[in-house]
Amino acid sequence: MFDAGSTGFMLVCAMLVLLMTPGLAFFYGGLSRRKNVVNTMIMSFAVIGIVGVTWTVCGWSFAYGGDGSIPFFGGFDQIGLQGLVAGIVSEAPEALSHDAYPAMADVVFQLAFCMITTAIITGAVAGRMKFGAVCAFVAVWTVVVYPPLAHMVWGGEGSLVGDTIGALDFAGGDVVHISSGLTGLILCLIAGKRRGFGMVSYRPHNVPFVALGATLLWFGWFGFNAGSEFAPDGVAALALANTVAASGAALVSWMLIERVRAGKPTLVGAATGLVAGLVVITPAAGFVEPWAAVVMGFVVSPVCYFAVSFLKRKLGYDDALDAFGIHAVGGVTGGVLAGLFCVPELSWTDFGGLVYTGDPTLLGAQVLGILVTVVFVGVLDVVLGFAVKACFKGSLRVSEAEEAQGLDVAAHGESAYPAYVGLD
Repeated sequence: MFDAGSTGFMLVCAMLVLLMTPGLAFFYGGLSRRKNVVNTMIMSFAVIGIVGVTWTVCGWSFAYGGDGSIPFFGGFDQIGLQGLVAGIVSEAPEALSHDAYPAMADVVFQLAFCMITTAIITGAVAGRMKFGAVCAFVAVWTVVVYPPLAHMVWGGEGSLVGDTIGALDFAGGDVVHISSGLTGLILCLIAGKRRGFGMVSYRPHNVPFVALGATLLWFGWFGFNAGSEFAPDGVAALALANTVAASGAALVSWMLIERVRAGKPTLVGAATGLVAGLVVITPAAGFVEPWAAVVMGFVVSPVCYFAVSFLKRKLGYDDALDAFGIHAVGGVTGGVLAGLFCVPELSWTDFGGLVYTGDPTLLGAQVLGILVTVVFVGVLDVVLGFAVKACFKGSLRVSEAEEAQGLDVAAHGESAYPAYVGLD
């Protein structure tokens, strides 16, 4: 028999993570231009539909099926979630479950992870990519990139990153943030820059939307990190406390940076710092003490602020809503810091953080795991990006006229503010 408390815990955490993708739609929508807000938000909503299908059909099986004999792939044995319902109705689901709750709860929990990861990517290409091309890329990416990566990191015994290399990723530094941020960067490079990039000021059109989206993300992230313990125990409580501590510290840190750099803090900056703090603690949430979470939060904001305000301008890439600067950079920062601050007794391996043990083994494993993630995702992204580009007549971009008009009307025939007569 399953434990009702554990089952309820996982169901609630899954629903919290599911809330994050609509939350991201508001966050991204507020950051976008007025004429593109519908398009920006519908990309996240399209991900909800696409991932709901691909994960059910094959994503779960490719990530967590099989017998663990392949280090970078699950298997075909649970295509279409075969066997899970039969196990439930026969009242003998133990073989298809964790010890305390049914596997179907884990299916939905992991589906929600794939969903928010994929939605993050879309922010990098906001305002200029064909909606059909976005959908095509997402559909393939959630089959050939995300599930194998999830298996490599979280596939248990025999997995390449999590077992062979011994890198730690509590809730998705590699799997969620580095993969989505890096994919966003590669996709925006293939798609090209927006009209007027570098000459036109792209300001958030709706600051309250940004705050609402950040609030929903913050709320959902509690299930994201605490649920990754897969049990309502002390480590889940630690992950929850660390999530609050790191996000709060990063918010304060970002406001301080803005106060020094621009003379005044902003709500958009505070929301961005909040998200950066959530990103940095994700790979380490169940491994570090709260004081370390505070340190991680204070560290990540200047790192991400540098990436967003200086590195992007210096290198000239047009990551519209800073998916790379916040998620990939923040994810790398969190993964490395986990190698410093991991409490040895909480580690999934035989090695603890450098601060506690003086042994750099875990830190080296963290860096190697990040490098493997970057190479694996980067190579597949380039191949997939150019393949989708070829399928869409050699261009991922809408026409110049459509981009100038705005994708809300051009691509969807809708306007977020039909009575608005002000400036864009």
